[in-house]
Amino acid sequence: MKPLAQMALDVLQTADGREKTALSHKYAAEWRAARKNGDAVEIGSANPPMHPARPSAPELLSPRDVPRRKPGSPEGRIALLHAVAHIELNAVDLHWDIIARFCHIPLPTGFFDDWVSAADDESKHFNLMCDCLEELGSFYGALPAHAGMWRAAEDTAEDFMGRLAVVPMVLEARGLDVTPGMIKVFQNAKAKSAVAALETIYAEEVSHVAYGSKWFNFMCGRENTDPKEVFHTLVRKYIHSTLKPPFNEEKRADAGIPPDFYWPLTEDLPTKDHA
Repeated sequence: MKPLAQMALDVLQTADGREKTALSHKYAAEWRAARKNGDAVEIGSANPPMHPARPSAPELLSPRDVPRRKPGSPEGRIALLHAVAHIELNAVDLHWDIIARFCHIPLPTGFFDDWVSAADDESKHFNLMCDCLEELGSFYGALPAHAGMWRAAEDTAEDFMGRLAVVPMVLEARGLDVTPGMIKVFQNAKAKSAVAALETIYAEEVSHVAYGSKWFNFMCGRENTDPKEVFHTLVRKYIHSTLKPPFNEEKRADAGIPPDFYWPLTEDLPTKDHA
C-alpha cells in the first residue's frame, strides 16, 4: 500500500470529479482495510500543490458574479444542487489536503483515520449531488461556480490550527446551519432523491465538524492554550467578516462546538478610541 500522503497527493492531482472521488473511495477502503487488519501503515510525506487539479468546467467566477436564481423554480433547484456539488468536491480536496499538507506534524494515527473517513464521505456526497443533477437533466459543470471556495485552504496553507478552525469549525459548521432550509426546498418540490441525498449529507457532516473540534482541542491541550481564545483569534484573522446567525445550536453542540465559540464572532471588535 502507498504511503497515505502519496494517496492524498494522487487524489489532489486528479482533475475529473467522478474520477477524483472514485480514487478517494479506493484509497479510503485500502486505508481502512490496513487499519482493521492491524497492518503497519506509513503516513509518508508530500508536497501538495497550492491548487488541486480540477475539471475544465464549471467556469469559476467571483462570488458577486455567480448568477442568483430563486430556489423555488426548477432552475433554482438545479443551481442549488450544483452549488452543493461544488462545495462537496472542494471538501474532498480539503480533507485530502489536510493529510498531505500537515503530515509532517506528529499526530496520532486516529487523526488520519478521521480525515480519510471525512474525504470518503464527501466523495459520496459529491456523487449523490451529481446523480440528482443528472436526474434533472443537468450535470456538474453545466453552471458557473464560486471561485472563492479554495481561499480558506490557501490562507491556511502554513497554519495547521488555522486550517482546523476555519474549514471544519466555521465553513462546514455553516453547512449544518443552512442544510435544513435546503431540504425544505426539495421537500416542497417533492424531489425525493434530492431530499434523501441532502439528509444523508446533513447527518454525516456533523462528524466532520466534530473531527475539526476534536483535533483543535487536542492541539490546544498539547500547547496548553485556551481553545476558545485561540479559535476567536484565528477566525478573526482568516474570516474577513463577522459570522452570521442563525446558528444550528443543537447540531453544533453535537459536533463539540459550544455557543461561546461562535456567538462572540457575530460582533465587530470594538475600535480603539483615538480621541
